[in-house]
Amino acid sequence: MSLKLAFTASERPEAQAACAVLRKRYGEANDPDVIVALGGDGWLLECVHSHFRHELPIFGMNMGSIGFLLNEYRENDLMARIESAERTRISPLRMTATNGRGEVQEALAFNEVSLLRQTHQSAKLRILIDGKARLEELICDGALVATPAGSTAYNLSAHGPIIPLDAQALALTPISAFRPRRWRGALLPHSAKVRFEVLECDKRPVAASADTFEVRHIREVEIVEVPELSATILFDAGNGYDERVLTEQFSS
Repeated sequence: MSLKLAFTASERPEAQAACAVLRKRYGEANDPDVIVALGGDGWLLECVHSHFRHELPIFGMNMGSIGFLLNEYRENDLMARIESAERTRISPLRMTATNGRGEVQEALAFNEVSLLRQTHQSAKLRILIDGKARLEELICDGALVATPAGSTAYNLSAHGPIIPLDAQALALTPISAFRPRRWRGALLPHSAKVRFEVLECDKRPVAASADTFEVRHIREVEIVEVPELSATILFDAGNGYDERVLTEQFSS
């Protein structure tokens, strides 16, 4: 029995044009087995958020710029590629953010939870891991906690480590750390509970983002992995996530 496919594309004209071609060739199902996403890494991330609760795997094809989590766009042999694809399951982080008025908001992040200063003044953060203070004061532009799937995104740009998917670890990475100047972050077990407390939050306001969801003027943020939730991303056979991680680490 052939797989039933549904197609989705970012707003880029080339992605929309490719989507129309694939729909005409392969058809569009109302009850699909697989979502085919055309765009960049950001679009794939939006699709993951939209579809993971329906337990639909996503096969992305790159119609953007970098496309680390995407496969090469090819019109031919799409069914065969999907049927032989390698499956990668990723679990999200849950961000629980409390603002200065004591209001609490929650959101999920498959890439990272990041904290960023809102003004010209540096942020001051206190970092606790599993309830124990590990860094009393980090003066910085911000900090983030990244999943293995997100370790090649913002985390890598901030000079954080690339994490293989099966490492069961999280990256805690500072963003432009001023004091302690040489602190480069930490690798944490995936079960760790991370809490950031914003020092001088009225004078030095900080925003927190779980992927694309942002909360401003926060007082504290708690971050924990949610292993009971997951999304499935499909990669072409022989070019799965772990292979991409190794390639990235040896690239110039």
